[in-house]
Amino acid sequence: MVDGSYPILAREGRWHIALAAGAALAVHYFAGPAWAAPFWIVLVFILQFFRDPSRQVPDAPDAIICPADGKVIALGEVEDPYLKRPSKRVSVFMNVFNVHSNRSPVAGKIMERWYRQGKFVNAALDKASLDNERNALWIRTDQGQDVVVVQVAGLIARRILCYVQPGERIARGERYGFIRFGSRVDVYLPREARLEVSLGDSVKGAADVIARLAP
Repeated sequence: MVDGSYPILAREGRWHIALAAGAALAVHYFAGPAWAAPFWIVLVFILQFFRDPSRQVPDAPDAIICPADGKVIALGEVEDPYLKRPSKRVSVFMNVFNVHSNRSPVAGKIMERWYRQGKFVNAALDKASLDNERNALWIRTDQGQDVVVVQVAGLIARRILCYVQPGERIARGERYGFIRFGSRVDVYLPREARLEVSLGDSVKGAADVIARLAP
């Protein structure tokens, strides 16, 4: 399934893009191209940061898809701090050059949402999962399996955006939020889930399968 009915630039960046373009045009007009060059560079950076391309979402019902573009920085068995259960965790770190739109790893019903204020330490550090500002969604699939996906703020990521609430249904690969600028996403899976990524892998949100649910 291709999620093509969405603008190529994320709506979260519209004001940033408009302001950067306005500043570049004004400086170019009044001071010339040499003075405007840094402003055009900033505009190009902002455009690439807020890009949000369509993706081919896997149709397999057991697939847990990647919730964000980036690099797998943590993998293994941990205690799920939200559902208080043994689980497997996959953590994806997004740098400023990655797509920052966040996608649901599974289809199902949103059972709960938790937002917690916190610190803004480097999101690549493992302690960021528990210390940093974060927003967590508990999603229950139609087969009754529970998945928790957590947006974690980073060193320079100061805004977590989430557009869904408990009680709503969400589709696999559906855009549900955005993080500005550089951060990580943690996914807590049932212990029986089979991981399909390795530490250090580069992954794409909504396109790559990170694990598969047990039957």
